[in-house]
Amino acid sequence: PGALIVDGTFGAGGYTQAILEAGAQVIAIDRDPNAIRDGQALVEQMDGRLALIEGRFGDLASLVDKKLDGVVLDIGVSSMQLDEAERGFSFLRDGPLDMRMEQAGVSAADVVNTMARSDLTRLIGIWGEERKASAVSHAIVTRRNERPFDSTLDFADVVAKAVGSLPKDRIHPATRTFQALRIFVNRELHQLCEALFAAEHALKSGGRLVVVTFHSLEDRIVKRFFADRSGSAGGSRHLPQLAGDAPRFDCPVRKAISASGEAADANARARSAKLRFGVRTDAPAGTEDLSIFGLPNLPAPDGLGALRGGR
Repeated sequence: PGALIVDGTFGAGGYTQAILEAGAQVIAIDRDPNAIRDGQALVEQMDGRLALIEGRFGDLASLVDKKLDGVVLDIGVSSMQLDEAERGFSFLRDGPLDMRMEQAGVSAADVVNTMARSDLTRLIGIWGEERKASAVSHAIVTRRNERPFDSTLDFADVVAKAVGSLPKDRIHPATRTFQALRIFVNRELHQLCEALFAAEHALKSGGRLVVVTFHSLEDRIVKRFFADRSGSAGGSRHLPQLAGDAPRFDCPVRKAISASGEAADANARARSAKLRFGVRTDAPAGTEDLSIFGLPNLPAPDGLGALRGGR
């Protein structure tokens, strides 16, 4: 009660409501205009205990100028976005091939209809971790030469035929390619890296950073951040931790926390969720060194420029 918490991924407001019910004050951030619009009723109910800001959680440092008791990030696409066919995030129902969280800028259709095949292969292979990325990019280019893609089901069908499927497969063959496009269009991993550094600066001593991820690319970033900032990683390859450099986070639980069987049964989307957290120490914030994450150079979708850097 009385704590000031930032919910960096407001979505439909589930985390924010739970935090408010515990007596805290919340500053909630979301880049989706629909989330901001739909959250106004909750803002009015809370009589000043909730502030809702439209923006990217990676810009936390410029959006919030107060010292915080906690920051929570629920990474990736929200259930609300997945369930809205017209947003184009899912192939469960047909909709435009869009995937833009901010509903502005380069869309997924722009990417698959114009990007060079070699760049598509790298995009799908790196951000989607798709082993058949070359076959998928070939199928995309072959089909778009006949007519451009504009719908989710049409695109998913072409990708699925290129990937193939086996009875033992647990996910749809197009899942990894959809993930890659969504990450690229919204610069999701870049935003996550920036948000982790921003939270380190914003948290009070004793404040908590809590991050929930849903696939290995996201979890690997969070794991490496906490390892580096708690001193267990010994610094990055390019910027070794200096002798006497005090840890910026204490991590009482080193392993990721997964949803219980009961929680996973109640919410199927929680099955892949992993939670990691750290408690801020009183050490000064460290250098914002992206090399600790071990990622290739992070591309910007603007202009559909070629991907740079190796795996």
